[in-house]
Amino acid sequence: MTRFRSPFFIAALVAACSLLGMQSATADISYTGGFSAQGNVLTLDGADRFVAGPPMSDVVVTVKSGQSIQDAVKKAEPGTTIKVMPGTYHETVYIDKNGIRLIGVIEDGKRPTLDGEGKLNDAILYSGNNVVVENFKITRYKGNGIMSQAGNNWEIRNNVIIDTGVYGIFPQLGQNGVVEHNVISGIEDAAIYVGMSDNIHVAYNDVFDSVAGIEIENSRHAIVEANRVYNNTGGILAFITPGLPIKTTYDVIIRNNFVISNNHPNFAAPGSTVAGIPAGTGILVMAADDVVIEGNIIRDNKTAGILITDHGHAANVTIDPESDPNADRVKILDNLMSNNGYDTLDDVKKLMFLELKRGNPDIVRVGPSKDSCILNRERYVTVGLKPFSDCEFTNTKQIANYLLPPVPPRVIKGEDRGKIAYLGVCAGCHTYTGRMIGPPIQIIQALYMDNPQGLAEYIANPTKKRDDYPEMPPQNYLDEETRLAVARYVLQVKN
Repeated sequence: MTRFRSPFFIAALVAACSLLGMQSATADISYTGGFSAQGNVLTLDGADRFVAGPPMSDVVVTVKSGQSIQDAVKKAEPGTTIKVMPGTYHETVYIDKNGIRLIGVIEDGKRPTLDGEGKLNDAILYSGNNVVVENFKITRYKGNGIMSQAGNNWEIRNNVIIDTGVYGIFPQLGQNGVVEHNVISGIEDAAIYVGMSDNIHVAYNDVFDSVAGIEIENSRHAIVEANRVYNNTGGILAFITPGLPIKTTYDVIIRNNFVISNNHPNFAAPGSTVAGIPAGTGILVMAADDVVIEGNIIRDNKTAGILITDHGHAANVTIDPESDPNADRVKILDNLMSNNGYDTLDDVKKLMFLELKRGNPDIVRVGPSKDSCILNRERYVTVGLKPFSDCEFTNTKQIANYLLPPVPPRVIKGEDRGKIAYLGVCAGCHTYTGRMIGPPIQIIQALYMDNPQGLAEYIANPTKKRDDYPEMPPQNYLDEETRLAVARYVLQVKN
């Protein structure tokens, strides 16, 4: 496989660097970040190594139109490359083996298309390690386009995903992954949602017409760069959702992205976390720490170009006493910002009035934010940034990425089966006390109390019980033993 860098991005980013005047009056000092790994020789477009590692075998299986992709996966030995020819496939593909490379073959511009027909919940789910998913068109699913469930070392590349319900691309509870060169639209939660994961690179994606464009949630060591994010409710988000098992988000770099006109009306499920995002938010930092925002073109976002908040000022958030609610050590370097905040919130207008500020706000901060800094603050209209110091560095160029050579595959011991299924599957939609997508875990515990078998049966074949919540998808691809194990874990977990 080769990696393709779009000429559009190369030319535009060169132009952006020229416009920004990236060499400011401050000495040219690079940020070193909060993560380093000995032996990290990966480069984003280099041929040294891929995060999924080389093919584990030379076995190649071809699936033709009219055949079943899932049947090929079931028969495949770990390490098999499965090539899928153009055609339309109406199925859910579940990969629970290591080293599977699911590669769509593009001929005369035609891709293999996974079409859920508005009936199926998920297109591709995988819990295996060292998995690659590439070159598919995915449309009309109710839940997720591509979801990783606790696998390490994965690559999701060059897919077109349209109208797949809650999430477009959703890596959950994994380490060492790449999401690049995908086109995603029409998603009612997040087009790209990285949840509870580490060492992630999200680059060269085209994301639009969704509620959240790119979301780094309860994750660490992530870089989001060179994406085009437009006409979403919120463009790029780095935040902590309270009530999830992993309580932190930190060490996130958001750089060299186009964040333009993210003014789409919010169409998320009422009461969900992302339903609280104000339309017109370019970049949102909520309770996340050590977030660097550099070199982005941020324009025409009506509420604010950059919005920094704590949990206390955020909508649809239930406070978690084990999560730090504040966004600390936020670092805003040189960005090109234009025509943001032209129709901002009344509360922001009040803050502007109190600070005797005029104009439309590029950057808004509410809530505590310790040890944060900004470079060349005179370039922007800001509110709430008086406590921010002047940054002592100008760029992040010394940090190519936070990716690693392939890390050890996640090994799930028998006694951990329920816990890992909870973290990798359930926590994508349920927090402990608040509303995310589905009801809080506390409510589920009250309903089933000492009936894990009843909950396991519901997990396999759920029925809609509440009009104000979306229908839960069946998790019957999990084996009976795993469903019972996760039911038992859900009923005893505490926060």
